[in-house]
Amino acid sequence: MTPDRPCIDVAAVVVNHDTRDDLLACVASLEESGADRIVVVDSGSSDGSAQAVTERFGQVSVVRLANVGFGSAANVGVRAADADVAVLANADTRFPPGSVAMLGQYLRDHPGVGAAGPLIRFPDGRVQMSARAFPSIPQAIGHAVFGMWWPSNPWTRAYRLTDWDHASERDVDWLSGACLAVRREAFDAVGGFDPGYFMFVEDVDLCDRLGQAGWRVVFTPAAEVTHMVGTAVSRKRFRMAFEHAKSLDRYFAKHYATGWRRLLRPLIRLGLGGWLVAVTLWTLVRGAGRSHGHA
Repeated sequence: MTPDRPCIDVAAVVVNHDTRDDLLACVASLEESGADRIVVVDSGSSDGSAQAVTERFGQVSVVRLANVGFGSAANVGVRAADADVAVLANADTRFPPGSVAMLGQYLRDHPGVGAAGPLIRFPDGRVQMSARAFPSIPQAIGHAVFGMWWPSNPWTRAYRLTDWDHASERDVDWLSGACLAVRREAFDAVGGFDPGYFMFVEDVDLCDRLGQAGWRVVFTPAAEVTHMVGTAVSRKRFRMAFEHAKSLDRYFAKHYATGWRRLLRPLIRLGLGGWLVAVTLWTLVRGAGRSHGHA
């Protein structure tokens, strides 16, 4: 941030791709959230999202990009926001009054925290497991193999921290990028999101690097948001699974590149391939069920 420009304390940065209606609802909810500035980064939409925001919300800054992926778009948004704290969000989030201000205040009151995540709920009020642990190799394998068929398996529970009620503040390994407040100082210090991730896992990687740099990553239920869970992703389940596997492969290549861990790369890649096959079969089975009226 240049010293001759006034600093905006807390900004909301919304990343969007082809989810016009969700984006408009998200921005409308941000008007009473306490954000000093709202920045929308439109990543290559073809549905008129950016124009719709400009027409309906004249005070919102809109940045138009090619479809560069979430992390790269968020990096641009954080720079454009020029704030001490940026609350990053997907377009399918909804913000209660004061929620962005609460996250900004939390980071101002806790100078050692580099990133903070709110309590995220589904529209029906259920808690989303948005704060998670870095999985050990056995946990990663167990979650990948059994997560879809046996959601309550012990490896998935350990990874998703499901035995914790999410009612209290807690330092965690990583937080979901669906809604994540970042301290600009910390974000810049670690280089922001790695643009090598097109989608998925960029939040895991960012929190990992923040922790390695000595910043705390904290879940705080002081603020709550609602996450609608994007329909854009659910419509393209196999492609999303492929992108997820590709991002996981990049993550393990970065963070398992030295020592004995590098010997696990072939096993990890084999596991990712098996997970893709399982997702494909699961999608086909569910699709067949729906076509016969068993959805």
